[in-house]
Amino acid sequence: MDQNSEYRQELLQEYKQTAMPFLRYLPWFESHAGRPGGNYYKGPEFTENTMSFPVYDSTLLQFVREASKSSLMDRNYPYVYTRYRIKTPEDERRVIEAVELKDWDILRAILSKYVLGGMTKGTLWSQAVEENIFYLVLKQMQKIIEYWDRPLELK
Repeated sequence: MDQNSEYRQELLQEYKQTAMPFLRYLPWFESHAGRPGGNYYKGPEFTENTMSFPVYDSTLLQFVREASKSSLMDRNYPYVYTRYRIKTPEDERRVIEAVELKDWDILRAILSKYVLGGMTKGTLWSQAVEENIFYLVLKQMQKIIEYWDRPLELK
């Protein structure tokens, strides 16, 4: 029993160290819930033959940049989506709500889908902000850490 406790504490410390830098984004994601994280720039001479391109909030870009370089990224996230039959944002929210310490990889997979996928499909970053996915993943990580450790002191 003591080995399980020791192992859980090691895991928890690793998860805490990985997640802590991103929890500072929680207030921003909470305040932007339901709104896209950017818009489309069309330019002053926009016509029907002109292509618009996405312009993102600098906070969102900073989050994505940091997250993409972290150990939270899981390039095999499609496997988790298939295994848990996650297809829609509603499914994602349902699964996020049920995640416990042992399911940490599910949170990583959902985060990875939006961060890594958004690098080739630009609308995913905005969708994650609008659908509140980034916020819910980070909040669930915080809840797990605080449940097994102690309340975090966020700046």
